[in-house]
Amino acid sequence: MATAFSPSNLTATVPLHGSQENRLLLPIRLAPPSSFLGSTRSLSITSSRRLNHSNAARRSPVVAVQEVVKEKKATNSLLITKEEGLVLYEDMILGRSFEDMCAQMYYRGKMFGFVHLYNGQEAVSTGFIKLLTQSDSVVSTYRDHVHALSKGVSARAVMSELFGKVTGCCRGQGGSMHMFSKEHNMLGGFAFIGEGIPVATGAAFTSKYKRDVLKQNCDDVTVAFFGDGTCNNGQFYECLNMAALYKLPIIFVVENNLWAIGMSHLRATSDPEIWKKGPAFGMPGVHVDGMDVLKVRQVAKEAVTRARRGEGPTLVECETYRFRGHSLADPDELRDAAEKAKYAARDPITQLKKYLIENKLANEGELKSIEKKIDELVEEAVEFADASPQPGRSQLLENVFADPKGFGIGPDGRYRCEDPKFTEGTAQV
Repeated sequence: MATAFSPSNLTATVPLHGSQENRLLLPIRLAPPSSFLGSTRSLSITSSRRLNHSNAARRSPVVAVQEVVKEKKATNSLLITKEEGLVLYEDMILGRSFEDMCAQMYYRGKMFGFVHLYNGQEAVSTGFIKLLTQSDSVVSTYRDHVHALSKGVSARAVMSELFGKVTGCCRGQGGSMHMFSKEHNMLGGFAFIGEGIPVATGAAFTSKYKRDVLKQNCDDVTVAFFGDGTCNNGQFYECLNMAALYKLPIIFVVENNLWAIGMSHLRATSDPEIWKKGPAFGMPGVHVDGMDVLKVRQVAKEAVTRARRGEGPTLVECETYRFRGHSLADPDELRDAAEKAKYAARDPITQLKKYLIENKLANEGELKSIEKKIDELVEEAVEFADASPQPGRSQLLENVFADPKGFGIGPDGRYRCEDPKFTEGTAQV
């Protein structure tokens, strides 16, 4: 069957290094320019050189993953089974309901600092992570709550972490932007863009080393999530190079929601088609509709399978959209109302629900039952987090110094922060 990565889909090849007679040709599927990419907001450039980033002006081709999915649908009437569909729907509903509850709790003063919500992007997290095993690794960004939930971290543990409670997945020491779970191989959210990509590359190298050097039966893969704004940072390019050089089992997933805080992706990037950076380093680059979980899942399946087979990394650009501001502190006044309405009409949860019902994989009653179950789960997570204890003062200096007898330990062997005078003259802890 033709796939996004197979030679039967080729209309062009990209020559890589080597002589004219002996060049490595990388297969890429090319198609006419897509009208999907890009913000609808007109950009005013106060310069004598006006930049035109309109869709009509784009000359470079886009990988037509959507067409591949259509081909598969034509030969295989259903893209998912009923069981798979219900798992996907439940996971996306969990992500949306959890984030909506986070907004309520933030405005009630239960959470502090920056809280970045994932509403609208659920198809990306669900489409990739629900294909993974527990031993596979996920590395996230500061928009990490839903990635943690999809990977299996409990709603209780994530909500408690957001509340800064000791029952949180990081014992209340990480907060919104630093979800971590060793048990689930959720290797962290990262507050600074690009921080997580080297960590993910290291995790993939570990899998490769276990298999090739230690001769262990290891086919674990790593999925690294990051945004469009990150793709202009150095770590991104360095790690693409290293992953391709060592054929690491990693999938680089760009959640291109078209805005880096308040900066339009089209205005900040010389070539807005991020997927093309993959072939530049010798790996497949794929662009997919990130508002459709079934299309994301089809691409994810192939990328994960390639990684498990030892065929190396893949760069996947998922074009999606966040329904809320950059964070809950963002009034979201920079994006055009028509643009927001356009993407709201393509809600990924609504699209999946429609597919399930139209293909008789589920009925309204079954889906409402899932929604009710998730609402109860999220409410119970809030109750649990609210009732959980605050971290003790002794946690202040834990996990800070490698030497447990370093700065944090006094002459009497006790944590210095247990001394009542430790915070004298400073803000109350």
